[in-house]
Amino acid sequence: MDAVISGVLGEFVSRTISFVAKKCREQTTAKEDLQRLLQLLLRISTVVEEAEGRRIENRAMVRQISTMREQMFRGYYLLDAFRCRERNTNHDEVSHMSFAQSKFNPAKRLRRLVSDTQIEGTVIGRENSKELKQAVLVLENMVADMEEFVIFLMSYPRMYRQPYGAYLYLHKYMFGRQMEREQAVRFLLQAEPGGNLGVLPIVGPGHTGKSTLVEHVCIDDRVRDHFSLILLYSGNDLKDEVATNFRDHCVIKHQNIASGEERSLVVIELLGDVDEGAWKRLLHSAERFMAHGSKIIITSQSEKMVSVGTTEALMLNWLSKEAFWYFFKMLVFGSTDPEDHPKLTSIAMELAGEMGGSFMFAYVVATLLRANLSCRYWCSLLRHLRVQRQKNISLLGELSLEGGRPRYAWSMDNTRRVSKDKSFFRLCGDYQREPTSHCEIPKITAVDLISGTWSDMPRGKFEILSWRSPIPPYYSYVCSCELVPQEVHQEIE
Repeated sequence: MDAVISGVLGEFVSRTISFVAKKCREQTTAKEDLQRLLQLLLRISTVVEEAEGRRIENRAMVRQISTMREQMFRGYYLLDAFRCRERNTNHDEVSHMSFAQSKFNPAKRLRRLVSDTQIEGTVIGRENSKELKQAVLVLENMVADMEEFVIFLMSYPRMYRQPYGAYLYLHKYMFGRQMEREQAVRFLLQAEPGGNLGVLPIVGPGHTGKSTLVEHVCIDDRVRDHFSLILLYSGNDLKDEVATNFRDHCVIKHQNIASGEERSLVVIELLGDVDEGAWKRLLHSAERFMAHGSKIIITSQSEKMVSVGTTEALMLNWLSKEAFWYFFKMLVFGSTDPEDHPKLTSIAMELAGEMGGSFMFAYVVATLLRANLSCRYWCSLLRHLRVQRQKNISLLGELSLEGGRPRYAWSMDNTRRVSKDKSFFRLCGDYQREPTSHCEIPKITAVDLISGTWSDMPRGKFEILSWRSPIPPYYSYVCSCELVPQEVHQEIE
């Protein structure tokens, strides 16, 4: 009986303490919540960074790391948004110039959170205050359960050492796809039931990182040790391919002659849908001629390709706005603390909302911003991109915002050196070139086009270099471009 009473009293005390602690958290000010959020983010980011540098094979731990990473992005996004709003209340010029028209605007979204005074002592909007407190609570729970996770984490070997800052890490390694990479590697290393040929579809919109993901999977030591041959095929729909000469149209990505195994991995990158008959013929032939344990990875923008897999497809999509902001912030500010530049950070958050989650666009805009750290220039670029976006929608509709669609671009340079009849362009036909391609890379870049810094304008149609990836597979993305006649320009204006 005494044991029962003791247990009841213990439970009562425990619940009472939890209730009081919860009430104390609910009564904290926004400034206190932000300070607590920063402390938690520093702890979470340390663990995430360590985890991403280790070869983790446990599926549950990979999912947990993915959840921690998402909450980390969300926390930093909220932290920066609150900070921007706090600082911008004393800078009306920046607030007016950068926050006027954006639907994405995180500071506008939080405008009703904070009055025109400093955060401390203000009345916070109930809904958004709850969002901030919820973010703190989630991270607190994660940190509380982290001790056992870290113990398991330290038992896994390192994939690489990271002696540099996060800004260099982003330029050297793939961002935001670690969980998908581990899923793909796990599929390649595991045996297929019945000895069948395994097929993994990777599906998603253009420029979301499908080729980058596959490349990082193929250069993984575990994959290269498992397969003696890795082949890459790039084409349209396979309908003109036959099994007898299919290998002749492939590029050898890796070959280990000394390996006693004959397992091979074939990566098929398709631009469109696969011809069903051609795929069945190719698969039937591959099952006869490829060694036991061989695998196929097929990438496509078409969701129809999901059905060809022998396992669940990997679906790639654009990064969340929180993750994209974290990525873009690192590109723009590098080793510099964004808190030292509150005005620029506010404008950068606005710019991030104009890019639709595009990695390519992020690199282009970051290059422009780093070249000129003037607040006025950053605001000018923000206005320019908004006007350009709205004009494309009015001319071509919402489809103009999708990758690969024809669209128009304007140069920011309004000096006499670049007249109006040389500042309006039509862009179409995005395509990628491999580093081994013998085609010449265009000298004019998208940065040159937007800033108007070219020295000699080509006539007629010409090509521009949209972006060159700094990480494997080091593709160069090229776009066809032509000047629009002055009379058409005037009609649009």
